[in-house]
Amino acid sequence: MKTIFILLIIIFSNFSFGQENKKINFEDCTFNGFKLFGKVKIVENFPDLRVKVVNSFPDMKVKIVNSFPDKCGEWQIVDSFPDLKIKFVENFPDIKIMFVESFPGKP
Repeated sequence: MKTIFILLIIIFSNFSFGQENKKINFEDCTFNGFKLFGKVKIVENFPDLRVKVVNSFPDMKVKIVNSFPDKCGEWQIVDSFPDLKIKFVENFPDIKIMFVESFPGKP
């Protein structure tokens, strides 16, 4: 009986049960294949990412820029041709961000 129990624990410990990797990859500044810099459009329906704005313990720091959003965490808000579509939410976000004036990217 113990061997069956131990065998089941070993088998099920290797499965993730469909959970995705929910961490930001700061090496290429992506989250689930979406790059986290560039031109961003704020939408209500069909977003690429659901984002919550926080004041402490963010997953990423974001700086709003007017041009050349080519570094990690730099976003340019646009109405057309976005690289990323986001929706601001209060519950169940994909990532949590904090707006900053300097040093965007990894907190």
